[in-house]
Amino acid sequence: MPTDAPRINPSILAADFVNVEAELARIAGADFVHVDVMDNHFVPNLTFGPQMVGRIQETSPVPLDVHLMIDDPDRWAPAYAELGAASVTFHLEAAASPVALARQLRAIGARAGVAVKPGTPVENLFDALNEFDQILVMTVEPGFGGQSFMPETMPKLRALADEAKRRGSSVWLQVDGGIGESTIAQAAEAGADTFVAGSAVFGADDPDRAIQSLRASAARHRH
Repeated sequence: MPTDAPRINPSILAADFVNVEAELARIAGADFVHVDVMDNHFVPNLTFGPQMVGRIQETSPVPLDVHLMIDDPDRWAPAYAELGAASVTFHLEAAASPVALARQLRAIGARAGVAVKPGTPVENLFDALNEFDQILVMTVEPGFGGQSFMPETMPKLRALADEAKRRGSSVWLQVDGGIGESTIAQAAEAGADTFVAGSAVFGADDPDRAIQSLRASAARHRH
């Protein structure tokens, strides 16, 4: 697979938690597994913390793409990088010092990502694109799986893609929320290259085929 092929990161929120190891084996064809950490403060939902993420890290056939929907990521995010997660994304809205935190995550050895909620502008990130390995544009309000894709987030994604191109940045642009066969094309056209999909993968009879199909759809509609 070419290195610039669209990346499909199935979200473990859509998996069967009681059989996580078997569920992870079903997505061996994915690029990463997307792991949502929620603290019941930054978002009104609680998922899992470092202990569970550590076990997923030990059993997953693909690298971890950890998405921290938590308060005070400046304090908590480095621990997830130290667990061995390949990528750690924190929220711009929650971080006191986003660039300093990204540098710390990179120093530990993880890719550093920053996420923005649907209503958060992205212009403040333009001058710091090279400080991040990934920018996650939430296409739903964070907190719960199974929500509908918000097309009104696409202009923001397109602005990021155009700015990254203008600056020669290699930052990955990720979308998360309501991504499936019916929505991946418009996200790819707006500049996304990394796609979090939940039920579109884990709800499929053949997750591996679903991953391949999503990847092909995204490639056909590349920005």
